[in-house]
Amino acid sequence: MEILHTAAALQAYTENCRRAGLRLALVPTMGALHEGHLQLVRAAAQACDVVIVSIFVNPTQFNNPDDFRLYPRLPEADANLLAPAGCTVLFLPSVEEMYPKPSVMKFDFGALEHVMEGTHRPGHFNGVATVVGKLFHLSRPHQAYFGQKDWQQVAIVRQMVADLAFDLELVSFPTVREADGLAMSSRNRRLPAEARTVAPRLYAALQLAAEQLRQGASAAAAQQAASAYILSEPAFTLEYFEIADAHTLQPLNSWQPGQPIVVCLAAHLGGVRLIDNLVLEP
Repeated sequence: MEILHTAAALQAYTENCRRAGLRLALVPTMGALHEGHLQLVRAAAQACDVVIVSIFVNPTQFNNPDDFRLYPRLPEADANLLAPAGCTVLFLPSVEEMYPKPSVMKFDFGALEHVMEGTHRPGHFNGVATVVGKLFHLSRPHQAYFGQKDWQQVAIVRQMVADLAFDLELVSFPTVREADGLAMSSRNRRLPAEARTVAPRLYAALQLAAEQLRQGASAAAAQQAASAYILSEPAFTLEYFEIADAHTLQPLNSWQPGQPIVVCLAAHLGGVRLIDNLVLEP
């Protein structure tokens, strides 16, 4: 596994791979890797000849300076996990390398970003799109791999790929969970022990809402019941709980059988912001 630190080095490497007729995959991450990330790397290694994993804690997508400062950074441990999983190239740029000048370009994803994360983290998806766009240009992958725990992010990136005609296939994988149901996340490392014991209630709330919907409850009733379940544990602060169309992400007042929907939430627990979702396919 090679480790590259500069945009020029990555561009030169991927250009040589393309000339040789090799298929390239990109797995963008912010590090502090867990099994969810490694699942993406292993899948990419099966499908492509070269797997590029980027680790970059992107400052432009953080609204909270403390969240950026406290985000786990474990590059050596991450590198040790990546090689056995099939990573060919680890791209580890600095902030100065990715942003030699402040970025001034603005993205507008319309209705996709004016709900959920976009409402509570203004500018977040502009930062995501900027850094992912840079990584796409630098690595020129045939495939790019993302996890569905960030369902709205995947929708945003899919829209960007279509609008800007990136010549790549976007591949997304279902959320990987701990044995107790908690969605794997780099931020889980920051949960105090007591908070970690109640964190699985988030997934249980998603399941509760899904079950109520399947039994014919309205979206509003399912949302209310699941929110109340979360807030019955006083350690939680609920930021949002939404039941939305899985494609447009617009909130639903009613649900028709056969309609693909996604149930999404964000909550604060033990000083850590957690997100999760559950997709109900028709």
